[in-house]
Amino acid sequence: MRRVLVLFAHPVLERSRVNKRLVDAIDHLEGVKIHDLYEAYPTMGIDVRREQALLVEHDVIVFQHPFYWYSAPSILKEWQDLVLEHGWAYGDGGDKLRGKITFNAITTGGPEAAYRKGGYNRFTIKELLAPWDQTAYLCGMRYLAPFAVHAALRVIGDSDVAASRLTYVKLLEALRDDRLDLDRAAAAENLALTLDDVMAPREVA
Repeated sequence: MRRVLVLFAHPVLERSRVNKRLVDAIDHLEGVKIHDLYEAYPTMGIDVRREQALLVEHDVIVFQHPFYWYSAPSILKEWQDLVLEHGWAYGDGGDKLRGKITFNAITTGGPEAAYRKGGYNRFTIKELLAPWDQTAYLCGMRYLAPFAVHAALRVIGDSDVAASRLTYVKLLEALRDDRLDLDRAAAAENLALTLDDVMAPREVA
């Protein structure tokens, strides 16, 4: 069974329409640890050794965050700058993350149609997440397609995100239990919309 670490970053969680509901949905999943970075480090004083130890202890690293300015909240940039050290995460001797699986679980204010060629934002979500893809590659990690929930600003109640909550749970359980086809999951555009298509076929006794 793989161990899953969700590095959660939302600076104003009390105003969250979707992220809080997603976190609540996975809160009690066996084998899944949620690590709230803003709660752990309210002054941005990141404990590098603690964070590195958590990464070593887990097999799947999920970066869950709102998609701020086509990227992530500032604490995640600080986290990357400090935690992914040369000689530890990459470079000579930097093999501590090699072989681990990672992806971004994000929410966007705009609709899915805005993230297309010719759309309002001009690029797809995968294209905008290319720096995360390259970071994973540099660290020897396996980068999967994002889990992206769009139009968060339109969400009012639980019923608006019920399907996304169930899919997120199913995705983390599949990763934990090795029931995901990683090649297809990497090639997909959005795991929130195509999860059933990338599930590994069940073995028949």
